[in-house]
Amino acid sequence: MKTQETDEAKSSRREMIQSSAKVALGSAMVGAPAILTGAPNSQKLGLALIGCGGRGTGAADNALAADDGITLTALGDLFEDNVDLSIAQLEKRHPEKVKAGSVARHFGFDAFEKVVSNPDVDIVILATPPAFRPQHLAAATAAGKHSFIEITAAIDAPGVRSVLASSELADEKGLALVSGFCWRYDDALRAAQQKIQEGAIGDVRAMYATYYRANLGQKHKGARPAGMSDLEWQIRDWYKHLWLSGDVTILLSGGHSVDKMAWWINDEMPTAAVGTGGQTFENWGNTFDHSFVVYEYTGGRKGFLGCRSQSGCFNENGDHVIGSKGTLRFAGKTPLIEGETNWQYRGRPSNKYQTEHNEWIASIRNGSPINDGKRMAHTTLMAVMARMASYTGQRITWEDALNSKQNLVPANLNWETPVEDIPLAIPGETEFI
Repeated sequence: MKTQETDEAKSSRREMIQSSAKVALGSAMVGAPAILTGAPNSQKLGLALIGCGGRGTGAADNALAADDGITLTALGDLFEDNVDLSIAQLEKRHPEKVKAGSVARHFGFDAFEKVVSNPDVDIVILATPPAFRPQHLAAATAAGKHSFIEITAAIDAPGVRSVLASSELADEKGLALVSGFCWRYDDALRAAQQKIQEGAIGDVRAMYATYYRANLGQKHKGARPAGMSDLEWQIRDWYKHLWLSGDVTILLSGGHSVDKMAWWINDEMPTAAVGTGGQTFENWGNTFDHSFVVYEYTGGRKGFLGCRSQSGCFNENGDHVIGSKGTLRFAGKTPLIEGETNWQYRGRPSNKYQTEHNEWIASIRNGSPINDGKRMAHTTLMAVMARMASYTGQRITWEDALNSKQNLVPANLNWETPVEDIPLAIPGETEFI
């Protein structure tokens, strides 16, 4: 009886909030989530994390710090040890908002379904390996949850198409959907992008983006523990498996770069891409550790993307935007413009990771939910397109990439599912699907 009364009280509170919000926000909010936009800061928001690794735990830390009215209510992951480690770290960081004994914990392949069906969950962070994110976003959106989704949003074209559908549904439901493509939440680059829009470098004619970094070997787990199944070992050591990561060097590193590339030109997408690349060091499994891609745009403009994950080499996470009147340069520090207009950012450094969560929650509170879904899906496809061009050695059009039938993620996964890595791509021999 006690449980029934508690559920009825929760239902009554949520129905009252939903009713008042619909009156205020009109028909656009029909089908909106239980915790609606425009709620006062005194109203609690229940936070859930799906994917309890280091990146997910860091994002949950940011979300808890973003608003006084947020508490952690649920965690979901394939592995119980990940959940235990995550909750211990979050409870230490936010003892008033995280009470381990009151947080619902779910493990296994259906953990995400249990999390998004929890009535105490209002906002959810999706931070599993990228292969699972389209499915998790679709479930969270259908359940009426506001979502933060880490990059990349998908690893193949079917996943991108799913994210686009989720973005449209989020619009219909009035849900906030914020992307982990974090550079668009950096104050210095926001100022630089504004200068470009004001014409400081004239017409953009070419872009060169780099993500040259050291080997990510520290992410690999070493030797497989005795008795661990093939599938569990692949998921725990997901960085080097194409079906889980989509290719970390091109999609994760390069994904950040192409998201900025799109930003400089108001999210105009390329018409085609040609690329090359390969694997120099065997610890990258069936993915590449270097790639170079040329994007084609209307009017003969070009975009160049260089990615590399190799130690002992020149490192740079940079952007060069070449215009008819000047050039914007950024190499991880202070953006500057040289040419007819000379400009350098003089503001204070900002924490883009915290800013994206601050603005996510604020948009829910103030009745103007941010929806990054479409541009997140498009820039994810730009990165997938780069991989397609590099792996096959062919010229891949935007329509080719968007309509690709290659589905890298096995269907109906469970612990008995046999999953074998496809062979490492060979440009000129690997076929486009």
